[in-house]
Order: sequence, then C-alpha cells, then structure tokens
Amino acid sequence: MAFDIQMIKKVYSQMVERVDKAREISGNPLTLSEKILYSHLWDSNANKVFTRGKDYVDFAPDRIACQDATAQMALLQFMQAGKDKVAVPTTVHCDHLIQARVGADKDLQAALNNSNEVFNFLESVSNKYGIGFWKPGAGIIHQVVLENYAFPGGMMIGTDSHTVNAGGLGMIAIGVGGADAVDVMAGMPWELKFPKLIGVKLTGNVSGWTAPKDVILKVAGIVTAKGGTGAIVEYFGEGAIALSCTGKGTICNMGAEIGATTSTFGYDDSMERYLRATDRNDIADAANEIKEYLTGDPEVYANPEQYFDQVIEIDLTTLLPHINGPFTPDLATKVGEMNAKATKNDWPLDVEWGLIGSCTNSSYEDLSRAASIAQQAIDKGIKMKSELGINPGSEQVRFTAARDGILEVFENLDAKIFTNACGPCIGQWARPDAEKEDKNTIIHSFNRNFAKRADGNPNTHAFVASPEMVMAITLSGRLDFNPLTDTLKTESGEEVLLDEPTGWELPPNGFSVDDNGYIEPIEDGSGVNVVVSPVSERLQLLTPFIPLGNKIEGAKLLIKAHGKCTTDHISMAGPWLRFRGHLDNISNNCLIGAVNAFNMKTNFVKSQLDGEYDAVPKTARAYKEAGVLTMVVGDHNYGEGSSREHAAMEPRFLGVAAVLVKSFARIHETNLKKQGMLGLTFVNESDYDLIQEDDTFNFTDLNEFTPGKPLAIEVVHTDGSKNIIMANHTYNDSQIEWYDEGSALNLIKKQNG
Repeated sequence: MAFDIQMIKKVYSQMVERVDKAREISGNPLTLSEKILYSHLWDSNANKVFTRGKDYVDFAPDRIACQDATAQMALLQFMQAGKDKVAVPTTVHCDHLIQARVGADKDLQAALNNSNEVFNFLESVSNKYGIGFWKPGAGIIHQVVLENYAFPGGMMIGTDSHTVNAGGLGMIAIGVGGADAVDVMAGMPWELKFPKLIGVKLTGNVSGWTAPKDVILKVAGIVTAKGGTGAIVEYFGEGAIALSCTGKGTICNMGAEIGATTSTFGYDDSMERYLRATDRNDIADAANEIKEYLTGDPEVYANPEQYFDQVIEIDLTTLLPHINGPFTPDLATKVGEMNAKATKNDWPLDVEWGLIGSCTNSSYEDLSRAASIAQQAIDKGIKMKSELGINPGSEQVRFTAARDGILEVFENLDAKIFTNACGPCIGQWARPDAEKEDKNTIIHSFNRNFAKRADGNPNTHAFVASPEMVMAITLSGRLDFNPLTDTLKTESGEEVLLDEPTGWELPPNGFSVDDNGYIEPIEDGSGVNVVVSPVSERLQLLTPFIPLGNKIEGAKLLIKAHGKCTTDHISMAGPWLRFRGHLDNISNNCLIGAVNAFNMKTNFVKSQLDGEYDAVPKTARAYKEAGVLTMVVGDHNYGEGSSREHAAMEPRFLGVAAVLVKSFARIHETNLKKQGMLGLTFVNESDYDLIQEDDTFNFTDLNEFTPGKPLAIEVVHTDGSKNIIMANHTYNDSQIEWYDEGSALNLIKKQNG
C-alpha cells in the first residue's frame, strides 16, 4: 500500500472539478502540465488564465522531499518558524554524506562514524516535526521517491534540483531551495512564476544501443544548458508511451541540466506497471479512474504548436547513442563522431573510470542492461580496460539486483559496488591520486559533469552517457569506442562485436527487500529534544539576517566572475558537504571556484581595503568586519546547477548585498531573494564590461524599489569617473517584503509571532 494514500485520493477527488474549471476559463484544451498546475492552486479553482513566464502564482504542493546535505539548512530554518509539525507530508533522505571509497559496507560504516552527529540531528528533527526519515544506505532520494512517493498528477517540491526525476511518474516535481520548502512545511503557499511550456514529441521506439538517456542527451544538445529556464518540458507521442517508467524518470531527471523548471510525461501503461510492481496498486487503481485527467488533452498532442511555446520532435527509431561533455552536460556528441571531436579538442581518449548509478540511472532496468554487456565480457573473455564503479539507486534495487545475480556479474569483473548513495555524482568519491590533478577522462551515467565535480580534479574530463554505453566504453578503455561498429579483442586474440544490450523493465520475480531503511516519526514529537552543540563544527543554529535597507552606498566589488559560474563554483560539494549544517564554516568555500575576470584565477581577488590579493572568503570577511557591503558580478545563467541555497546564504552571511549578472538560473535567483538579497540583471549586457576591479557601487533609487521598475546603480571608478548602470529585477510585492524584512524566514517568523 502507498504512503499517504488518503492525501492522493483527495488530490484526485478535486482534480476533475479543477481541471474542468480551468479548461472552461481558458476555452482551450489543456496540456498535462497545465492540468496539474491549475489543480494545485492555493486558492482552489482557477478564476483566471495565468500568463506564462509572467504571472507569479501561489501553489499548494502535495509533499516535500529533502536530502541530507540540504535538509540540514532547511530544517535549521524550519526550527525558527514556530510550528509544531510540518503541514504537508515531508521526508528526509540520507544519501549525500556517504563517500565512495572501497565498497558499500565499509563506506557506509565510515559515513556513520564521520557524520553521526548530523544523521542524529536529522533523525531527531524529523521525529519531532512529523517527518519521515530514510536512514543512510536506504538509497538515493530521487530513486526512493519514485519507488515510494511519486504519483501521477501530483505536485511536489524538493530541496534538490533533481527532484524533477519524479516526472517519470507523471508529477510536476520541482527543485527548490530550503527556504521555499520551509514555506510549505509551515503551511504557507509556494510561489512560482507560471512556467512556459516546451513540448517534446517522441515518435518511433528506442532499440539496440539507444536508451532513454539518449533522449535527454539529445534534447540538451538542442536546447542548451539555459534554454529550458522558466519552462516545463512535457514529453508526449507514441515514443513517450513506449518508454519504461524509470526511463522516463531518467529523461526528467536531466531536464535540470537545461534549466527546466521540471519535466513530465502523461500517465500510461508503463507507469501503471511500475506502480503495481512497487506495491502501489491502490494508486494505480485510483489513477485509472481519472486517467484522462492525468495526461494532456488529445487536441493538444495532435496540434502541439498551438498549445506549447516551443515544440521539439525526435524520432527515436533513428536516434543514436550520445556522449555529452566534457565540463558541461549539454555538449552533445553522437557515437561514432567522438574521435574527430576529441582529437580536435585534445580530450584524452583513454578512459580511466566508468561509473554507473546516481539518481539519473540506478534503476533495476539500468543495472540489468549494463550487466548484459558485462556478462558478455565474461562469456567472451574480454578483459576490462578501465576501472568500474556501481551505485545502486536504493536498498530495494540493490537487494533485488543481488538476489537476481546482477551485482555478481559486475563483481566478477572486479567492479566496486558502492553504497546506495550519490557517491561520485556529488563529489563524494575518494578517487585514488585525484589530488595529482593529472589530465584524464572518465565516463559516467550521471547528470552533471562540471569541472572538479566528481573527484575534485579540474583536469578530469567527465563525459555523460547511458549505463550500457558506459559499460561498453569501460570495457574498451576508449572514449571513441562505438559498440555499433567497433570490435573488442578477447584474451585469445579474437575480434568480437558486442551484442546489443538486453534487460528487464521490472524484476521478473518482483522487487524484494529485507529492510528498506525507513523510520516513521512518532505521532507526538513535542517531547523530542533537538540538541545542537554550540562548539560543533558540523551544525550551527541560525541567527536571523539583518535587513540591508533602502540605502546601499559604498559597496565594493568582491568578484567579477568570468564565464560559467554554477552553484558548484559558488559553494562546492565534495569535502565541503560536511559543513552544510554550519553556515559560518561552509562560508569558507564561498565563490572559491569562480574565475576572477581580472586575472583569470580562482579564489584570488583584490581587497580595496589594503590593495592585497587573497582568497574570496577571507577578503569578504575582512569587508564584513569593516562594515563594508560587497557586490558580485557575473555572466549568463549564473547559479546553474544544484538547488543548494548555501550558494545564496554564504554570500549573504559574508556581507554581499547584491548579485548583478547577465542572466540567472531559476532556483538560484529565487534563493537570493529568499535570503533578503538583491538578485539583479543588466538591462544592457554590455555593461558587464564597464565593471572594473576597484569599483564602488551606490544604489541611487533603492528607496523606490517596486515591481517592474529597474534600479539605477552608480558605479564609481578609481579615477573618479562614473557610470550609471540600469539593473532589471523580477521581484514582486511579496518578494520585496522578503527584502525589507531581511529574509523570507524573518517574515514567516514575524507572521507566526
């Protein structure tokens, strides 16, 4: 039986009326995305048609999911909200703080030893406030959500950008910062700019070496890393229906890599099969009763150009496997074209590691298809040329795959079976000799491949592919290996062609597990005492931010970031994950990965206090101690990547008043607003070039901060000359209130006081 089945039945009971009302008001057939959005309005039935990409709308999500790295700060904030219990079903999943080193059992025990204080904190807070808790080793948050909580037609938010994975089960699932989650936990509406809609029509069928992963790798190459910003991607067509549920999840998962608000598919037979296989017959039965409301209207899919803002069509029959990278997940290369491209760009062709897993590709189906290639190596006597690591998606997947002999196949090739956790995907990988920073290539089935992300080595060229392609390339040891045409040499010297991968959509003998790792909270948590030691280096109670006010003058430039500046550059993961619950300590990684536009170095900026160059956090702390506010200037798609609000909280903590960029990634812009900062964009992008290293900034009309009105910034240069730069913003009245109060959390506390 499903978790929260009564809540799900309530969603379905009101969906028919709300969708019918929205259709009546709009006078048009509706996409699936619109059906879910309009059926989750905070104020019940729709009374107007919202303008895509313009109107801010209040929604009522059905549930919240948090992973351990982001849950710490989210729950530290919720503890200040003055509530006794979360208002909607919420779960915490311990998957980010487990380092992949030697193998599952030892790595899990090491994590328990090293992070016990954090795990105990999360468990006790969960128990106190009625939050479901998934223990370390239970699995990767998004795979666990798909197996247990996702349901067609639902809306959820999660404090991880890959919350979008649940779109594989027909949800609108959106990654947010912790402050957004706190709003919903506290029983308040969740605000989102009504998204634009991108329709992707899939025709034909994937077969042979082509996998669902190749769909999103292709889409990323078309749309680019920022092309989906502010939009929901909705997949439809005969090709979409033919994909497995977990395959759909893979595609939705990597929608975060094009900046999409989320991605989704309409309810179909594959979703029903998955629900029933994961012991959720009650959800499948309920969904079947309103199934026409859980997919787009037929008229929409027949004439998509009339109802979507953009339409992309992909023929799955002719789609080839893709390999994306390095350093960005939208640099797409078809299999067979890699040699020329790699040679031209001087990418190392020898592959040192292949990694299979992460929240993107760690299902039973993924492991079984990769294992079919691994078994061929055993049967045909092919020696593996690269190292191999495996991260199963959940304890249920791991247990079932072990029972069915799948993991044994990998073990027979000396693969390392890591814990059911994120591991290398989030930088939690103790890769031998990575500190030498040698130039090298790895390939994985993850979602992101930014510099230094997997192993901390800036010279590791990481490429993204499907699990079966990763397995084949790991066998060959060559990035340019094309399993469709190239042969491998057996130990006897025979040249053989690999057979096409095979696998199971679902376990033939069903899923099984001894202990899935879930802990139900007690009914009344009022007696639970949450303890945070004042001398802890891992956890720190929060002190409210002080409002910046309507008169910012004399602010100094902290850094002008050059090129790509993701949340990994602003607040790195990897070894820094240990400080995710301690704002002061983790602020020592603030912007240390950003490239200074004036010297093209990282973590080396000039202080206007003494003219010396030093680390960004140290320089920022000196400004803060001197009572001087600072500014950050950036390029396009600033804050791309993870939902981690630490990338906003750290600059705020260190005295950054405003971030002025060419464009923002959606989640990061919202996170800046939530923390009471100014997130601004150049009216004229070329004004970025006017910013000099010793500039001072005066906000001349901040006292007139109102929706839709650009702000004027006087930029004073060291020679006494000045420029007036106009800066756009997207703040509405309620978001300006966040700014006025110092943060959204301050406002919540005030309202609950």
